[in-house]
Amino acid sequence: MSITKKLLASSKNTHFQSLLGSGVVAIFGLLVISILYRTLKIDIATYVLFLTCFGFVDTLRSGFLSFAFVKFYAGVKVERASEITGSTWFLALLITAGLIVLSVVALAFSSYIGDPGIVFFLKYFPWVFLAGLPYFMAGLVLQGDKRFDRLLLLRFVNQISFTILVVALAVLKKTTVDTVLQAYTISNLAASLAAMFCGWTMISSMKHITKSAITDLFNFGKYSIGTNISTTLFKVTDVFFIETFLGKAALGVYYLGGRLVQIIEVPLSSFVASGMPALSDLYNNGKKEEMMQLMKKLTGMVSVALFGVAILSILFAEPIIMVIGGKDYIHTAAPNLFRIFMFIAAFSPADRLFAVGVDVIHKPQINFYKIWIMLVVNLVGDLIGTLVFHSIYGVVCANMFPILTGMLVAYIPLNNYYPFSLWGVFVTGYKECILLLKQGYQMVFSANDSLNPLH
Repeated sequence: MSITKKLLASSKNTHFQSLLGSGVVAIFGLLVISILYRTLKIDIATYVLFLTCFGFVDTLRSGFLSFAFVKFYAGVKVERASEITGSTWFLALLITAGLIVLSVVALAFSSYIGDPGIVFFLKYFPWVFLAGLPYFMAGLVLQGDKRFDRLLLLRFVNQISFTILVVALAVLKKTTVDTVLQAYTISNLAASLAAMFCGWTMISSMKHITKSAITDLFNFGKYSIGTNISTTLFKVTDVFFIETFLGKAALGVYYLGGRLVQIIEVPLSSFVASGMPALSDLYNNGKKEEMMQLMKKLTGMVSVALFGVAILSILFAEPIIMVIGGKDYIHTAAPNLFRIFMFIAAFSPADRLFAVGVDVIHKPQINFYKIWIMLVVNLVGDLIGTLVFHSIYGVVCANMFPILTGMLVAYIPLNNYYPFSLWGVFVTGYKECILLLKQGYQMVFSANDSLNPLH
C-alpha cells in the first residue's frame, strides 16, 4: 500500500477526524485572537469577559445535555435513538429559552451594572445562544454517530466565517467589541444554517419525544453538568478575581497566556469528544474490560503526548507570545504565565477523561460533587493569590490543586469499578505512543521501499 493510501486510510479514523476538527478550531481561534489583540487594544478585556461569561453559561446547556445524549444514544436501536434525540431537542429548547429570558430580564437592570463586559454579555448573549442552537444539536448527533468528518465541516463553516469577518473588520478599521460580537453571532448562525440544510440536526425527531427519555436525560444531566462546567467555572472565578483585584491590564495578560493552552486543549478535547461515544458503546454492550482498557489507553496516550508538547511550549514561550499577542506582551508576565499554564494543563487529561469514565459507568453524581470540591479548592487558591500575594502568578499556580483533586476523586470510583493503578495508565500511554511512532515509521519506510525499483 502506498503512503498516500495509508494516509487516506488513517484519515478515516474517528480520533484523527476529531483531532483535526479541534485543530481547526484552535488554529483559527489563535489567528482571530492575534488580530483582536492588535486591533481592540485595551477593549480586549471586555471581549475576554464576554467570552468567559458566555462559555460558562453555554456549558449549562452543553454540560447538561452533551454527555447524557451520547451516553444514551451511542450503540442503541434506531427507535431509541430517535426518542433520545427528540427529547434532547425538547430539553435544549427549554434550557435555551429559560436562559435567554433570564438574560433579557437582567439586561433591563443593566444601568445598575458598572462592568461594560457584563453589559455586552447580556446584550449579545441571547442572539449568539439562539443562533447556535441547531449547530449545537447537530454537533451532538454527529458525535453520537461518530461522524467527525461531518462535524469537521461544520466547524470549518463556523470558524472560517468568523475569521473572514474579523479580518474584514480589521482591514476596514471597523473593529470594536460590538462589531466583533455581531460577527460572532453571524458565524454561529452560518454553522446552524449549514447543519439544517444538510439535515444533520435531526429536528424532525421531536415527534418521537417520550417521558422516559426526558427523565433519563434529566436524571443523568443534572449530575453530568459538573463534568463540562468545571473548566469554565474555574476560568470565571479567575477572571473575576483578576479584574476586581488586579485590573483589566492584568486580565488581558492572563487571557493571552491561558488562551495559548489551546495547544494542549486540541488533542485533549478531540479525544474526549471521540472517546465518549466509544466508551459508552462498550459500556452499553456490557464490555466492561474493553471499556476500561480503552479509557486507560486514551488517558495515557494523551498525557504522555501532552507532556512533550508542554516541554516544547515552555522552552519557546517568548516567540509564541510574540506571534500571538505582539511585541507589547513580550516583557509582561504573559510568557511565564503561559509556561505555568502549559505545565498545569499537562496533568489535565487524567482529570477530564477520568470524569468521562465516571459518567460512562453511570455515576455522574460523583462528578457533580467533585466539581464543588474542586471549586472550593480553586476559590481558596484565588483568594490567597489575589489578597495575600496580590499576584497574577498566585492565581494561575492555584489552578494546579483543583486538577489534582479532581483526578483523585474520579479515580476512586473507577478503581472500585475495575481496579487499575495510576502509574499503569501512564505506562500504557507510553507504550502506545511508542507503538504509534513505530507504525508511523514503518508506514513511511515501507512506502519508500515500495517506490524503490530494487525491491
